[in-house]
Amino acid sequence: MISKAKTVGFQSGERNIFFHILTACNLSCRHCYINKEQHGTETLSRETMEKWLELFVAPGKKSNVIFLGGEPTMHPDLVHGISKAKELGFDVTVDSNGYLFHNLLETSSPEQIDFLSFSLDGPDSLVNDPIRGEGVYDICTTNMRKAVAAGYNVSVIYTVSNLNIKHLHRMIPLLTDIGVKRFFIQVIGLRGNSAAESADGTEWQVSPEEWLATVPKVAADAAEAGIHVTFPKVFLEENETFECAGIVAENFFVFPNGRVYRCPLCEDHPVHAFTINDNKLIANDGLTEDNFFQLDIAEGCVMNKLLQPDTIAYDKLGKPVHRISCCLLKQELLPE
Repeated sequence: MISKAKTVGFQSGERNIFFHILTACNLSCRHCYINKEQHGTETLSRETMEKWLELFVAPGKKSNVIFLGGEPTMHPDLVHGISKAKELGFDVTVDSNGYLFHNLLETSSPEQIDFLSFSLDGPDSLVNDPIRGEGVYDICTTNMRKAVAAGYNVSVIYTVSNLNIKHLHRMIPLLTDIGVKRFFIQVIGLRGNSAAESADGTEWQVSPEEWLATVPKVAADAAEAGIHVTFPKVFLEENETFECAGIVAENFFVFPNGRVYRCPLCEDHPVHAFTINDNKLIANDGLTEDNFFQLDIAEGCVMNKLLQPDTIAYDKLGKPVHRISCCLLKQELLPE
């Protein structure tokens, strides 16, 4: 039985570019983090995609580009962007809601896309569709099977919330049956739609106790079944050192209005570290997210303390019961 997840430290020289090439989407997921007021409504042109990809080329460093939206397969020039990214030396992932517009499986190839990642939030339509939309489960799983049959490396992203955590374990037989190679378990963040619903009373976030009792065990069972599992650290052990990815790693969250963030928790706010202007990456002056990364607090992640304080509990002496890790710190379990 595989039981102990390995914490994946931030790797020197590794870079991730989360490239939102549009914000349009055919779905209206209840927990979607896209905030068009902050992220824009533009669809990047073919030429702009090329120039912006070139901004993040770093010879000698392993760099990953993750094409995102909205729904990136709605972009008519996604395949061109993928080809350009591979030409520039990037590893490429496409994150899709499963609809795979513009015949992606036929117009691209497993040689061009290192991982084709599907967002699925339930093991059946009764769990998934109230979150993502009616009929989504059937379309998504059908296209997952087609992608596996076509030779693509398929991964699945499951965003854990109070709406679906009790069904997480039921994903294992589904993923095994389809032939999914990687399983990314994410924790719900109160951004975009989920922040609005939370303000109206929806209990999205799970308790630390339920997360710790559920997620590591399901991850271990999935690895035992032959699936490579990654999930966020979330809570640090007593003897673990807090590290902020904004300081020790290179992650860029690029939006079509030119905003470039280093921390995903900040994306609902105009505190982005960089702006792309005239196809140049420019560091912003003034009070930006970079200023906060340096702060050392007992709660761990300072951005979580500022933006999601309800996730932190304190004991009678005012000490945090759990320190919150950087949201980009991951744990993984490899199949034997």
